[in-house]
Amino acid sequence: MSQDRIPIIVPDLRFDEVESDLRAVFESGQLTAGPFVEKFEQAVAEWVGVSDAVATTSATTALHLALAALDVGVGDEVLMSDFTFPATANAVIQTGATPVFVDSGVSDFAMDADQARALATERTRVIMPVDPFGQPADHEKISAVAADVGAKVIVDAACSLGGERFGLACGSHGDMGCFSFHPRKVVTSGEGGMIATSDATLANRLRSLRSHGAIRTESAGLLFAEPGYNYRLSEVAAVMGLNQVRRLNEILLDRRLTASRYDEKLVSIRGLRVPRPAKNVSWSYQSYVVVIDDGVDRNSVIRRMAERHVETTIGTYACHQHPAYERWGYSIGDLPNSDRFARQALTLPLLPRMPEQTVDRVVEALASVLDSE
Repeated sequence: MSQDRIPIIVPDLRFDEVESDLRAVFESGQLTAGPFVEKFEQAVAEWVGVSDAVATTSATTALHLALAALDVGVGDEVLMSDFTFPATANAVIQTGATPVFVDSGVSDFAMDADQARALATERTRVIMPVDPFGQPADHEKISAVAADVGAKVIVDAACSLGGERFGLACGSHGDMGCFSFHPRKVVTSGEGGMIATSDATLANRLRSLRSHGAIRTESAGLLFAEPGYNYRLSEVAAVMGLNQVRRLNEILLDRRLTASRYDEKLVSIRGLRVPRPAKNVSWSYQSYVVVIDDGVDRNSVIRRMAERHVETTIGTYACHQHPAYERWGYSIGDLPNSDRFARQALTLPLLPRMPEQTVDRVVEALASVLDSE
């Protein structure tokens, strides 16, 4: 990392802590779906408080696999958060189901549970809320909506490993929770994902579908019970992820310390709003995101921060705005809160063991840019 430029994120990897495990993988010759994947799954399941966790190649394949395990397909509707990376929508579309985009709350990045209730129909098979930036959605209300219409809940918990809502760890809400281990996540394996569930029947089907629909029998070879996929995680990726899960408490404490410093220092800066966790809710702080005031050009802020050698970026996307989803009849602005967040949310750097003076530098740069906008 350059001393001058402050990046958005640096993965919290420690080669010395994984070197011996990587050597064991190389020497074993088993590079996928082996003992380290199982240990990684067990560690995540224990952390989340569920009976099973099923590792996959990414959060996108985790979401797709979760939908496939419920036989979601043509004719079904999936209510999903609009303010999210498009992978969420793409997983739904890959099943042949129809995505129904749900707006965010007025001051909350997550799915508006009341709008979800208004949009639910007899075709609603699944509700798929996102925990944006590691901020748990209102899972109590969303689960109540799902129960009322007979739908399942698959949580896109890609960013929220380590978060908690009213005593329940993120990933344990709903029928399944899907994590990401992309390099920008709190825990990274380079690429990778995982599905957490306490439904043993679902877990068994997820494992079979993950590996071409195969099941083991007493005879030689495998029995292929149904068409499946190749979504198996590599052993090398599992070694990386397992090491970070083992020190997840340390990682979370560090990220929350940096977030609290930002909270304190940004409170007096004009031109932005700083979202905060509600009572009895803990965020994982996958990203630290503020909302720039309407009338201020957020993209100009990003460019001008870069001139000061501070990397910032957007929050995420309002899916309904993009050409890929036009055929479902959406127009830009149909979901006004998501639209505003896509236009005005700004992600600030959040680095492992980020010195307070580096936080100060980011805040001072942002204050200077906003004062001149």
